[in-house]
Amino acid sequence: MIIDALMLCVYDQVMLDWNDLKFVLETARQGGTSGAARALGVNHATVARRISAAETALGARLFERLPSGYVTTDAGMDAVRTAEAMEAMQADLDRQIGARDTELRGLLRVTASQLLFQRCLAPIIKDFGDAYPEIEVKLMATNESLNLAQREADVAIRFSKSPPDTLVGRRLFEQRGTVFASRAMLDQDPRGEAPLDWVRFAHWPGPPAEIKAVRTLRPRLTVDDMTAAIGAVRAGIGATRMSCFLGDPDPDLVRVPGMPIFAQLPLWVLTHADLRDVPRIRVFLDFVTKRLLELQPLFEGRVK
Repeated sequence: MIIDALMLCVYDQVMLDWNDLKFVLETARQGGTSGAARALGVNHATVARRISAAETALGARLFERLPSGYVTTDAGMDAVRTAEAMEAMQADLDRQIGARDTELRGLLRVTASQLLFQRCLAPIIKDFGDAYPEIEVKLMATNESLNLAQREADVAIRFSKSPPDTLVGRRLFEQRGTVFASRAMLDQDPRGEAPLDWVRFAHWPGPPAEIKAVRTLRPRLTVDDMTAAIGAVRAGIGATRMSCFLGDPDPDLVRVPGMPIFAQLPLWVLTHADLRDVPRIRVFLDFVTKRLLELQPLFEGRVK
């Protein structure tokens, strides 16, 4: 067991560097050193060296190096569980210490999707910075869900059906979407008699039946990202379904006549329960909530 190996480390005067367990944990999560290197922001050789150091200190092989990737051994699983427990304890300590912060200053980590920031949040963040210059906002503009319990972010502004129970905040409103195309493309067929060129998403099952009931669709391009889809629609490659807050303000895009309006995921402003009373987080939550609520008609498709 890993505890026995730790005792041997003391007797042999080979001490385990607890930081090495972070590399062990991430390698197990990613299935190899390349993924761990990307996640930790280091090079492949560093990950391999730190794993070897942990194995030497523990006197046990933690991974089987296979062509398909790194497979965790029994000893490695013990090390991973220990690393996970340490990670959780560190996150708990960070939240407890952070919750005692009573000043309107310091670092505030915010995560939101790239398009949400580009279209709506950028001016809100700018105005917040002007109002609270001693609060340093660090934005993680990503479509990936960051772990607020691990303090990867302090605030999440997300479209979600049901956020995790560990998070608290406010459900602002439900967004809506419809089908958009470029003005130039629709001008080529003003009566809508020809099949509608279509940009589809690789990870979506296909256009809803309500859309196909209005027009015959002719697939022209498959994409895996909404930014790429918007670019394709603006270029006139085809039409696609998108949120009204993305399509309506774009001067190059128009709604395809006759298409239905779809309900989409609601927008939430969230933080971890342990952090909701931290002053800089509280003022940010209040500020961004007020400003986003002013944009509710845009998200609900009532502004054209």
